[in-house]
Amino acid sequence: MALGGFANRVARVNLTDRSVTYEGINEDDARKYIGARGLGVKYLLDNGPEVDPLSADNMLALVNGPLTGTEVTMSGRLAFVTKSPLTGTVTDSHMGGWSAARLRWAGFDAILITGKASSPVYLEVENGEVEIKDAAHLWGTGIHDTVKHFRSGSGNSTDVSVMSIGQAGENGVLFASFLNEDDRAAGRGGTGAVAGSKNLKCVVVRGTRDGRWRPEQGEAREKFRAAQGQHLKLIMDSPVTAPSSPSERGNLASDLKEGSGALSAYGTNVLMNAVNAVGALGTKNSQLTQTDADAAEAVSGERVRHGGLLVEEPTCHACPVACKKEVEITEGPHAGLKMESFEYEPAWSLGANCGNDDPGVIAKVIDQCNDYGMDAIEIGNAISMYMEASERGYVDTPLDWGDGAGMVRVAEEIAIGSTSIGRNLGLGPAKAAAVWGHPEISMTVKGQAVPAYDPRGIKGEGLGYATSNRGACHLRGYTPASELLGIPVKTDPLDWDGKGPLLKIFQDLHAFSDSLDLCKFSAFAVGAPEYAALYETVVGLPMSEEDVMVAGERIYNLERYYNNLAGFDGSHDSLPERFLTEPATGPAEGHVCELDQMKEQYYDARGWDDGVVGDGKLRELEIVS
Repeated sequence: MALGGFANRVARVNLTDRSVTYEGINEDDARKYIGARGLGVKYLLDNGPEVDPLSADNMLALVNGPLTGTEVTMSGRLAFVTKSPLTGTVTDSHMGGWSAARLRWAGFDAILITGKASSPVYLEVENGEVEIKDAAHLWGTGIHDTVKHFRSGSGNSTDVSVMSIGQAGENGVLFASFLNEDDRAAGRGGTGAVAGSKNLKCVVVRGTRDGRWRPEQGEAREKFRAAQGQHLKLIMDSPVTAPSSPSERGNLASDLKEGSGALSAYGTNVLMNAVNAVGALGTKNSQLTQTDADAAEAVSGERVRHGGLLVEEPTCHACPVACKKEVEITEGPHAGLKMESFEYEPAWSLGANCGNDDPGVIAKVIDQCNDYGMDAIEIGNAISMYMEASERGYVDTPLDWGDGAGMVRVAEEIAIGSTSIGRNLGLGPAKAAAVWGHPEISMTVKGQAVPAYDPRGIKGEGLGYATSNRGACHLRGYTPASELLGIPVKTDPLDWDGKGPLLKIFQDLHAFSDSLDLCKFSAFAVGAPEYAALYETVVGLPMSEEDVMVAGERIYNLERYYNNLAGFDGSHDSLPERFLTEPATGPAEGHVCELDQMKEQYYDARGWDDGVVGDGKLRELEIVS
């Protein structure tokens, strides 16, 4: 039977010989790996896990899920899947906005890119066709001007998406990113560096809602409406995701209605004060676990909404939450800057992590990342590591904590590669610290920098960072949902016992939702039963709550299998020594992260032998026959 939700069209692009071929979705793979993240990893595995990430042989896969571009709430995500030049692992990085929906409406489930063009090119995608076109005139151009070039050439049509790299990707910054016209990023893992190594500047997609999947009339339509109705109701009723009313968005003269969702009201940066309050906000390159309360408040979501910074709250395809917060800086050297979006992770990495409490500096560097095309989490960690190296006398050209002008200057040096410091930091904090002979000041796992939750104050995240298949990551299995918010059950953030089995559940559930591809924030309101119902009514295959968890487990093990074949094992499921031996400050004072104990429970729950998926588990999950 034909699978619902899929366009059943995949483009294979070889940039070396400038060829494009087309094929349908492999239904057996789609049944097992769902789509987006899972299916993308399967394409990567088939391409070979031993490729050099920056070689012509590496694949850059843009993959949609079966729900992408449908009426399903929060179905606006697109997975960029590749072998990461930053970590050497498989990585998937997901982009919001409208690009995913437009790619689906243009007639594609996936675009699989290999090879290397002899000169800069871009891809034009429309009506089920992909063309390779010259981009020499765009090379060296920032992402914002690249977007303007294509949008203005299309009469500023809202049916056009431009997913581009900037100078950072062109110059080989290992944490370079793709961004689209909404400043939504495929941020982590160096997807932009892979594109740059292939001389690929951007992917331009033209697609209208005419290409949207719709269920057949009659019973199928009614079942879909029921599943989508329940999904939407739970999102609208959740204290986290419930939208504030349209009349209140951007209207700072009125208070939010009681009961409006925190994510809608304040964006992801609603977490700044909350995480600082429990003593899990890494400060000065995680030498401390709490910053001054006033410093946290100064760059928080509450400050953005109520402090005269918020100007607009755009949203992604099929999403009522509107968590994005566009700000305008009104004072200081960056007055007049408008940028999107003042998110929690970069506000932390460029804020407390760098000893900085100036929202203007944070906004400026995020805007630089959006234009040059860089991961704003990674760059904040790179700069904070440089600041600690300066404090300890490890470098000849120091940068002081909280030096805002210096942070802006260094961000440009990294993107352009104009100084030895910039070129070194462009390797990522792990490699840069090693060059300086002090790897211990790099707060990284498998080469990727940690996000905004200190593992000494939120211990499940420590295990999550260590066992993430794409390097340090909070989104593989978001245990703070339980440890901070009590979703689905409340656990103690300072208790390590039981976090192994808990993390496995989160990782498996998120692997499934990332493969649908739904926004991660949906999991604050819905879970496996709702995901199963949506899948079944769109794709047309039976799906139970248990099936959801098995599919998620299969996808997580597929990624681990890829990494095992690429040379990774349990020794790489580690954390920086600082988190294991240097006690926390603040409310978590005296705590360290008990990683070994949690790993033992986790591996037992996974059925792995020292981080390696055994043949029995591979056969059990039908990854191999």
